[in-house]
Amino acid sequence: MTLHTILLAVGPDDNHRAEELAEAVVEIGKPADAEVVIGHVFTESEFRRAAERLDFDDDLADPNEVAKRHQTVRTMTELLDEAGVDYTIRGEVGEHAEEIVELATKVEADRVVVGGRKRSPTGKAVFGSTAQAVMLDAPCPVTFVRGEDKE
Repeated sequence: MTLHTILLAVGPDDNHRAEELAEAVVEIGKPADAEVVIGHVFTESEFRRAAERLDFDDDLADPNEVAKRHQTVRTMTELLDEAGVDYTIRGEVGEHAEEIVELATKVEADRVVVGGRKRSPTGKAVFGSTAQAVMLDAPCPVTFVRGEDKE
């Protein structure tokens, strides 16, 4: 399978693993010369808070522009720039898993990269996470980058 487009899905809990996710994308995408789409998905309330924090007019804020200025995305773009990986940035507003799957379809992603966390035994029993929903519903293979924090 040829990799042309990789969707790097970013959410509200990825601030502390931005470098790890970007490194995974470089490892997968650079040898294939793949285009990376950094997709930051905000819920409505997350979007309003981020737009306000970044001094956007709430009614006129563009999700793409808010995503571009978000610290997690800026960290990722610095690493992708250093590695010479081409990317675009997309901001979406809605439910995390649904929007990630929809964005993967829109950009015709050949791979989705999502982050998650190491789960406790209870967390494993009730896995209802965004990453799991993406793994089950994505139109392409999904790479899960596990962080070390526990629930």
